[in-house]
Amino acid sequence: MTTSSSERGVSLGMPQLPAPAYPDDVRARLETDAREVIARYPDSRSALLPLLHLVQSEEGHVTRTGMQFCADMLDLTTAEVTAVATFYTMYRRKASGDYQVGVCTNTLCAVMGGDAIFETLQEHLGVGNGETTDDGKVTLEHIECNAACDFAPVVMVNWEFFDNQTPGSAKHLVDDLRAGRPVQPTRGARLCTFKETARILAGFPDERPGAVEEGGSAGPASLVGLRLARGEAAPARVVHPRGGPHGDPQDRVHQPSPAEHLSSHDAPQDTSASDPAHPAGPTVEEGE
Repeated sequence: MTTSSSERGVSLGMPQLPAPAYPDDVRARLETDAREVIARYPDSRSALLPLLHLVQSEEGHVTRTGMQFCADMLDLTTAEVTAVATFYTMYRRKASGDYQVGVCTNTLCAVMGGDAIFETLQEHLGVGNGETTDDGKVTLEHIECNAACDFAPVVMVNWEFFDNQTPGSAKHLVDDLRAGRPVQPTRGARLCTFKETARILAGFPDERPGAVEEGGSAGPASLVGLRLARGEAAPARVVHPRGGPHGDPQDRVHQPSPAEHLSSHDAPQDTSASDPAHPAGPTVEEGE
């Protein structure tokens, strides 16, 4: 006996209509920006990634209208554009918040407390992975390695670093974001909205006064291996910025210099390795 498509729960439906066009004034403005981007490349197809950031800066995510615009500007098919837009997780496929809060849950960050941070924020914000708070401020997601393992566990907001986090410091961070209070990353310029970030990633200058000068760099712990590889004298032992005092002078609390740009939301003294509520297990020196 055969069953109909409706009995199998399959809806054939109508073909998807073409994407709606941008309003004339918006399209004219985007075309001007797009031509500036395309002119930077000997092969126009190479401009697809920045153009996707450009259309993302318009609506906060990559819409069908945005993908059609990219296809028109680069003489590509919408299938070619869609293949790229869906491959990279930096392109959002649905409306999202002003602040993309990403919690690293890769191995090291997870072990150091990233899983606990992510679970805490889900409960605190009342959202799941990839979901946005009702006020449209924060989209929460777990993300892959942020290449900042020496500062684990790490949270990123619009691709800016917030190092050495705990569940408590992460809750404080998202509360400040939702309340509109100033938030300073650990390493990098002060935060801007996701749309503004997308325009910068499209290759346009950050026009906020002083923002370029605030740009971050590698932290001291990240540079130790480079110095050793160059044959420079071995530096003093790198101590966790919020470590507790011990008998050995080298183990005392690290006092950051003015050059070490610490975040207003760096974790407090208790990190995931020492927070009793989120123990990471015993820590021993290599060889013990």
